[in-house]
Amino acid sequence: MAAEKAAKALETSLSGKGTDFTIADAAAKSGLPLRDAESGLHALLSEYRGHLRVTSEGELIFVFPSGFTKPWETRTRIKEALDATGRAAVGIGRFVVRAWISVVLVGYALLFLALVIGLAFARGSSDRDDRGLGSGVIYVIFRVIAEALFWTFHPFSPFAHAYYEPAHVHAPARARMRRGRDEKAPGFYDKVNRFFFGPDQPPPDPRAMEKKIIAEIRAQKGRIGLADVIRVTGLPRDEADPLMSRLMLDYDGSVEVSDEGGIVYRFEALRKTVEQAPRGVSEPARPAPIWYRKERLAPLTGNDAGSNLLIVLLNGFNLLMSLYVLGEGLTLEKISLLLQGVSELPADMGTPIALGLVPLIFSIALFALPLLRAAYRPFKERRLARENARRAVLREVLTRVGKAPITDGALVSAWKEATGVEPDSKEITREVVALGGDVEERDDGQVRYRFPDFEAEAAALEAEREAASVEEARVGKVIFSSEN
Repeated sequence: MAAEKAAKALETSLSGKGTDFTIADAAAKSGLPLRDAESGLHALLSEYRGHLRVTSEGELIFVFPSGFTKPWETRTRIKEALDATGRAAVGIGRFVVRAWISVVLVGYALLFLALVIGLAFARGSSDRDDRGLGSGVIYVIFRVIAEALFWTFHPFSPFAHAYYEPAHVHAPARARMRRGRDEKAPGFYDKVNRFFFGPDQPPPDPRAMEKKIIAEIRAQKGRIGLADVIRVTGLPRDEADPLMSRLMLDYDGSVEVSDEGGIVYRFEALRKTVEQAPRGVSEPARPAPIWYRKERLAPLTGNDAGSNLLIVLLNGFNLLMSLYVLGEGLTLEKISLLLQGVSELPADMGTPIALGLVPLIFSIALFALPLLRAAYRPFKERRLARENARRAVLREVLTRVGKAPITDGALVSAWKEATGVEPDSKEITREVVALGGDVEERDDGQVRYRFPDFEAEAAALEAEREAASVEEARVGKVIFSSEN
């Protein structure tokens, strides 16, 4: 019977009848054969975030703390909805910034500059009573703006983000152009985008974690434990446990329990390979442990100081000019009359919107974005520091289990090394408990931590790996090929 089908039968039979089950309990309550009950329980562990326990007799107990319900789904859905809303807001914001960049920054800056020049000419012509010059000034202003925008965002402009590839250029030349393009500095659009929203982060590989676990399995002769999974992924133990149940179903794994209660996950099928190992090396290299990868805070903008200064000056100029326009009440109608040399104007000609309110609101909003991100950075930095500290504690625990005493001083030093701050005793205790550790206070007052599950697991894995056959990795002699 397929594991999914067995899981559905078990869920129907076991619902409301407790939270802890042996394989025999599940078989008795559901009428399924033992092998189907076992595969179904592993599937349910993965789906309902259950845990696996081992008794002193070597019996497996499948524990479902929340029964066959998913109370975390509401929280998860709310979080996913908030994340989706946040991503959508950022996406819209990026689009707005990119779409309005020529208007809010360059366009408005040029408009305001042209306005200052035009009004200066208009006042000069008014003093000379040269009324015919106003229409010419208007033409010059818009011609300057059009030319400036064209050359600013023309594909050959250094400010342009897009790059032009002539159709008549042959493929090798286009390839060289692309290589040259990749080596160039970011375009002006990208720099503005970074200034307001921060550097773009590459999308994470959704299967990266699974790839690391499989690499660890192959490097460890197809036998791993929870400690190995935590070592390469950094997952909390309560997440690593159900994950292994899913991987057992996906990759034809099985679980073995030693006499001391150590749990070993076996994936013999994943060892098969046609790759030749280097001379003197029998197994692939292990993935680097998670504590080798430090979480670091991304730069605020990722731009050089000159680019940031240019963007600040442009946006600041727009902000000041919009305030001036609002203060003087320079509506488009009033500006037109001033450029024509009209000296006597109505007292109230409305509120400037196009050159007043719009650039003012956008300029304030654009300045607010990096300021808000800068204000949030200390909180993010503390969160990343705590994650690095957690990984440092993992390093001390997983590298010392079964080899050296795990003392409170060692964990405190590891935490302080990662964060630069002395940890609270509750933080250390919380991490130890999450890994299944016990506190042991010696007669001399020194506190040590024991991890019986990891110790039993390490001993069982050592025995299993020593007994693992090299033949498991070999695919055998080819007796037929479609090439012949």
